[in-house]
Formats: sequence, C-alpha cells, structure tokens
Amino acid sequence: MDCRKCGACCIAPSIATPMPNMPGGKPAGTRCANLTGRNECILFGKAERPAFCIGWQPAPEVCGHTFEQAMARITALEQATA
Repeated sequence: MDCRKCGACCIAPSIATPMPNMPGGKPAGTRCANLTGRNECILFGKAERPAFCIGWQPAPEVCGHTFEQAMARITALEQATA
C-alpha cells in the first residue's frame, strides 16, 4: 500500500523518544510538530527521524480507506498497547 499522506500516523500514536521540535516525545492524539500543513514529515529521510516512524509502514488493516478510519484504528492500537 502506498501512503496517502493523511497524517493519522503522525497524530494518533504516542512517540516516547525525543525528536527535533518535540524533546519530550509526542503524546497520543497530538499532531507532530514535524508534520507540515500538507501532512508531510520534515524529518523524512533524515537521521533525526525517530525509529518508531521509520518502522511505520502503511497497511490497509491499519490505514483503512479514510483519515477517520486510520485515526480510529491507530487510536485503538495505541490504547491496546498502552
């Protein structure tokens, strides 16, 4: 699956590790400070990008067909693994 750049994976999950512009990590449900208004990651391809983000791969089971489905599914995963 190709990423449709909806930004859900940069909003719904928490990221525990420090990163540029978010030294305390990112709480679940908070838009990443490194996500542009076009839902593109300014850290993409850079060494500073968190390992969590590098490992994230789009998949129909997680992303669904809409931003709302992706948010709901990733939020459910976040809650199940909290």
